[in-house]
Amino acid sequence: SLAGITGILMSAAGLPVCLTRPPKLVLHPPPVSKSDIQAIPGISHSCRKTTKKQARKGKTPEEVLKKYLQKVRHPPDEDCTICMERLAAPSGYKGPQPAVKPDLVGKLAKCGHVFHLHCLVAMYNNGNKDGSLQCPTCKTIYGVKTGTQPPGKMEFHIIPHALPGHPDCKTIRIIYNIPPGVQGPEHPNPGKNFTARGFPRHCYLPDSEKGRKVLKLLLVAWDRRLIFAIGTSSTTGESDTVVWNEIHHKTEFGSNLTGHGYPDPNYLDNVLAELAAQGITEASLAQEKD
Repeated sequence: SLAGITGILMSAAGLPVCLTRPPKLVLHPPPVSKSDIQAIPGISHSCRKTTKKQARKGKTPEEVLKKYLQKVRHPPDEDCTICMERLAAPSGYKGPQPAVKPDLVGKLAKCGHVFHLHCLVAMYNNGNKDGSLQCPTCKTIYGVKTGTQPPGKMEFHIIPHALPGHPDCKTIRIIYNIPPGVQGPEHPNPGKNFTARGFPRHCYLPDSEKGRKVLKLLLVAWDRRLIFAIGTSSTTGESDTVVWNEIHHKTEFGSNLTGHGYPDPNYLDNVLAELAAQGITEASLAQEKD
C-alpha cells in the first residue's frame, strides 16, 4: 500500500514512477535434457561413491607420531598449547593415560611447534586415528587427513547454461546424495540413527580452467570423506544430522540472495584455500594417482 501511495504522489507531481520488484531466488537452472548433459573432459566417469571406509589400523599412536616428531632434550620456556602446562613440567592431561611418559617433549618436523608427547598422543586418540596429525597451533597437516563423511554418491557433469559472472562458459553441476543411516564408530554417537536433510544437494561451478581444477580437488575431498560430517546443523539446531564440513559450496544457480550463489569473484580462490586447509592441493592429485 505504501508503494501505491508513493506512486500516486509521484505521478501527481509529474514524476516518472518506477517501482522495482524484489529479487527472486533462483536455486536451479532451466530444465536440461539428457542429451544436453556432457561429461567433463579429463575426468573419467561422472559419478563417485563412498563406502564405510574405516580408518587405517595396525600402527599404535606412538608409532604414527614418531614419523612426524623430533625429540627435544631441553624444552623451551613456554606452555604446551594443548594442556597449558609448562613444557619443562609433566603434561597436565587428565584423561585416559597414553603409554608415553608425561614429561617427554617433541617438536613437529615441518612447522617446528613443540608439545608434550603425552598430549599429542591423547589428541590423536581423540581424533579420527587415520594415520594423520594436524598441528593444533598452526593447522599444518602431517600425513593424509581423512574425515568421517557417511556413505553416499557424488555426480558431476556439464550443463549448457552460464552462471552469473561467468557468461563465457557453461556450468559444472555437482549433485551430492547421502541417505540417512546409522552412525559408525567414527561418528559422534555410534549406533544412533542420523538424518540427512536437503538431499540431493545441487552445487555449481563455472566450466572454466579454474572451475575444473576445483572439481578435481573436490573429488579428492569426497574420496577422503571430508565434504560432509555428522554433527549439529547451524541453521536448524538439529543434532545427529549430515552437515557441511568447512568447504563452502555454491547451491544457488542464478541468484546470490543467501550468499551461496553467483556472482562472487572471490569464490574459486576461497574454496581453493579451504581445500588446502584440509590438506588438498594440486600435489594431492598426483598422490591420488600413485
